[in-house]
Amino acid sequence: MGVFEDLHRGRTTGSLAMYDRVIFKGYLSGLFGGDRVRTFLWSQGVPLTEFTSYARATTERIAENARKLVTDTGRPVISFNHMKTRNGANRKDEMAKNIAERDGVTEGIVCLISAVEPCMSFQVRKSTKTHRLEVTRRERQCLHHYLYLIDPELGFMHIRIQGWIPYEIQVYVNGREWLARQLDKASVGYLRYDNSLLAIDDLEAASKLCEHFAHRAWPRVLNAFAQRLNPILGSIEAAGYGGYYWVIDQAEIATDVMFKSRPELLKIWPDLVRHAALNLSSEDVLGFLGRKLHPSLAAQVVTDAKRRPEGWRVRHRVAGNWVKVYDKASVLRVETTINNPREFKVWRVVTDDAGQSSRRWMPMRKSVADMWRNYQVGIAANQRYLEALAAAPLKGEGVAALDALCRPKIKDGRRVPRFNPLNPADLALFKAVMAGEHNIRGFRNADITARLYRRPPADADEAHRRCERVSRLIVKLRGHRLVAKIPRARRYRVTAYGQKVLTAAIQIHDTRFPDDYHAAG
Repeated sequence: MGVFEDLHRGRTTGSLAMYDRVIFKGYLSGLFGGDRVRTFLWSQGVPLTEFTSYARATTERIAENARKLVTDTGRPVISFNHMKTRNGANRKDEMAKNIAERDGVTEGIVCLISAVEPCMSFQVRKSTKTHRLEVTRRERQCLHHYLYLIDPELGFMHIRIQGWIPYEIQVYVNGREWLARQLDKASVGYLRYDNSLLAIDDLEAASKLCEHFAHRAWPRVLNAFAQRLNPILGSIEAAGYGGYYWVIDQAEIATDVMFKSRPELLKIWPDLVRHAALNLSSEDVLGFLGRKLHPSLAAQVVTDAKRRPEGWRVRHRVAGNWVKVYDKASVLRVETTINNPREFKVWRVVTDDAGQSSRRWMPMRKSVADMWRNYQVGIAANQRYLEALAAAPLKGEGVAALDALCRPKIKDGRRVPRFNPLNPADLALFKAVMAGEHNIRGFRNADITARLYRRPPADADEAHRRCERVSRLIVKLRGHRLVAKIPRARRYRVTAYGQKVLTAAIQIHDTRFPDDYHAAG
C-alpha cells in the first residue's frame, strides 16, 4: 500500500495497477531496407514493371479474406471513405460496440469496417537520377480493414490490417476486458461500471492476474491473429523474409484507487485537481517520468487541465510520454501513457563488436520483449504521482461543511434555519458553546444563557424568554449536528464535527477575514 492509499485508508477499499489500453503493431521487417522488396518480388516471379498489378491483386485477396471471415458468420461489413473516418478511431469503436449490443453478440466476430486511411507503403517509380525503376517507401492512402470481435479471453478488441504492401497490422486490446474475464474464470467477485472495476473481492488475486498479462507470450497470440487476417503471410515466410516483428505502439498503465463511493471521492477530488494543476512543477513532472532536471535537458513540459462531461482530467506531458489523473465513477485513476520508450532504461544483454556479451542499462525499446519493463516503469510513475497527490492540502471537506452551515436543513420533517459565520449573534453563540469550561461535563441551557446575556434579567418574564430563545438555538445547533444531547442528563456536548466547524468559523472571523482584508488593501 502506498502513501496516498494509506492516507485515505478510511475512504478507499484498495488499489490495483494494470495495463489499460494497449496497441500492438506488427511490421514485416524482412521487407524493409535495401532491395528486399525487389528481391521478394523476384522470388514470386513478379518484375518491377508488374508491381502495381501484383499489389492490387494481393490487396483484393486480403479484402476478400477479411470479408469472408465476417460474412461466413453472418456479421455485417461496413465501408467508409477517408473523409468520414479521418481521426475517427473512437467513432469506429463505438459503432462496433453499438452493433454488438444491438445484435446481442457476446463472443465471436462483431463486424468488419473498411476505410481508406493514410499509411506508409511501397511504390515503384522511375528514378530521375538513374532513370531506372526503384522501390520507394512514402506516405500515401490505402484501404484498411478493421475486424472487430469479442475474444473469449481478451474480450472486445480489434485487428486492423493495411491492404497495400507491406501489410502492417495493428491489434488493440483492453487490459480491463481481459481482467474481468479472468476474474469470472477464477470466480472472484467484482463490481464493474463501463471500463472501470469499482470493487474487487480479492485484490491480491487480481494483482497477480495483472502481472500475468504483462508476462504473457504475446508474439504467439499476435501471430495467430495475423495468420487469420493476412493470406499473403505464408508466401512471405516461405520465401525466407520472416514474419511480423511486434512492437508496443502505445501502452497505458493505470493505477486505480477504489473509493467506497463517489461521494467519498468527491470530498477530496476538487482539492486533488487544484493541487495537480497548480502546485506540481515541471521538475515534479520530470521526476514522475524518471527524468532529472539538468542544464542540457531540452524537453518541453506541458500541464493542462480539462473539464469533461464525466469530470476533470489533469495531464502532464514530456517527450511524447504523459501521466494524467482523472475520476471515473468512484475510482481515482492515475495513468501513464508511454509512446516514447527510449526515455526509459531497461537492464538487458548487449553484445559488442567483439562478440562479448554483458548486461547493462540500455534505452527501452518498443519491442514486446520489453513489455514487463514497460509495465514496471508505468507503475513506478503512477506511484510517484500518487505520492505527490498525498501532499495536497485538503480543503474540500471544510468547504462542504461551511456550505452546509450556511444553508437551511430539514430534520425529522422540520426546517432548521441556517447560520451565518460572520453574524455577531451567531459568533457569540459559537464562542459560548466552545467555552473551555464545557469540555468535560458539557453545558446546560443556563450556561449558554449566562454567556449570551451579561446583564441579569429585569424580571421573571424576561428570564423565561431568554431560556426559550436559547432552547431554540440549541435545537438549531443539534439540527446542524454541531452539538448532541448527553444521555440521561439535561446537558449537551459539542460533537467532533461541531469542534471542526465552530473552530473554523471563529477563526475565519477573528483571523482570516481581517488578514485577508488588510492584504487586499
